[in-house]
Amino acid sequence: MTHSTRRNFLKMSAMAAGIAPFSRVLGANDDIRLAIIGVGSSVKIGGKGKQEIKAFSKIPGVRIVALCDPERAHLDPEVQKLRDGGQKAEGYTDMRRLLESKDVDAVVITTPNHWHALATIWSCQAGKDVFVQKPASHNIFEGRKMVEAAAKYNRIVASPHGPRGRSGIGEAFAYARQGKMGKILYAHGLNYRPRTSIGKVSAPTPIPKTLDYDLWSGPAPIKPVMREYLHYDWHWNWLYGDGDLGNMGIHYMDACRWALGQQTLPERVLAIGGRFGYDDDGETPNTQIAFLDYKPAPLIFEVRGLPKSKEFLAQNWEKNSNTTMDSYQGVRVGMIVHCENGYIAQNKAFDNQGKLIEEFKPANESEEENFIKALRSRKSSDLQANMLDGHLSAALVHMINISHRIGRETPGGQIRETVRGQKDFAEACERFFAHLAANEIDVRKHPVTLGPWLKMEPKEERFVGAFSERANQLLTRDYRRPYVVPEKV
Repeated sequence: MTHSTRRNFLKMSAMAAGIAPFSRVLGANDDIRLAIIGVGSSVKIGGKGKQEIKAFSKIPGVRIVALCDPERAHLDPEVQKLRDGGQKAEGYTDMRRLLESKDVDAVVITTPNHWHALATIWSCQAGKDVFVQKPASHNIFEGRKMVEAAAKYNRIVASPHGPRGRSGIGEAFAYARQGKMGKILYAHGLNYRPRTSIGKVSAPTPIPKTLDYDLWSGPAPIKPVMREYLHYDWHWNWLYGDGDLGNMGIHYMDACRWALGQQTLPERVLAIGGRFGYDDDGETPNTQIAFLDYKPAPLIFEVRGLPKSKEFLAQNWEKNSNTTMDSYQGVRVGMIVHCENGYIAQNKAFDNQGKLIEEFKPANESEEENFIKALRSRKSSDLQANMLDGHLSAALVHMINISHRIGRETPGGQIRETVRGQKDFAEACERFFAHLAANEIDVRKHPVTLGPWLKMEPKEERFVGAFSERANQLLTRDYRRPYVVPEKV
């Protein structure tokens, strides 16, 4: 294919989404002109987009030149803040119009999960580099298409996770890889984080007049808002989010896969869990354990959204989580890598008696600084977490959620029998049941969902064998036109 023919092909591909492709060749001293897609705001938190505005604004040679959000009530005040601070910034409600701008070199995507893939693919097609927030994708199909788009359009696409930033965890892994801890037995991710009920509405919540709900819904069907807070609480709805496993747990899911050195999907998955402790509009599990059957060392993950016992139910969990939540070997939210001669807990190495061997300080830059570094070098190899890393780690979340979603309510004895052959996972299962009992959850009245063992073909990224037909239906979704993630990017 000639250069001219290829250029025309890329142009036509991007134009199919209504986007004109453009990219600028950056010099080492050029300012990088950045846009934030998804400003974000809610009653509960300030929004990831606002956090990224602050983080990137501190980096020399970076200018925030545009913001995008379909909610004017969130967008306009942030644009005005930038202008008041002396930055010339444009505001957009439709990212397609932003991506047409020749004044934008790269975008930061902090939208709800269901928009991550299409926003990334459109940005690559438009000649923009991308920093996409966790989890990279909303389903496994999308993640693979994002990887393909980054490669096809030769874009720098970062898919960061907290532990890969300035945490010291990478340095701890390097210590373990020197053989000083013996072989890795298994990686263990923990998300012991309290979540209060999101409430239960009896009628749809009105759509704000300041919100373009068509743009907000994007690839998802347009549905009445059956939750009190339209923003943030989408995390617990399957149409848009991936539960706490994909919200906070993804950081340490990635860390566990990183520790295991795995650059593919595991052969099998099993999920156990449910939504316990309250009756609300949330759909995703708030208490869950999962087994990802990597060889030679597996990955075990635990999610707990309730306090450590019923006596704390009346307290403010968010403010008092240090006292209201359990921990495992001193970790509440994080990861532990169990080795023959000790274990790594976050950025610390311990021997088998729990004696601290060494604590590791970070020697790398922040996620945001690392992205800018890679933009200047034009080397994806400079990224601490590239698009493939984002896809693979998010796919682990999706595998677990798929097992859960096609599972069935099962008596505790049968669940224990199912996991009996996996010693470490069986222990996690006992902690799971003890946690529910401490919160006076009667599993006879509120049964636990046992997902089936699902077998994965890692190279094809498709399930095979028993239950595979149902499981493969959840590898992707039905997209609402024109917001379609294409088979060919």
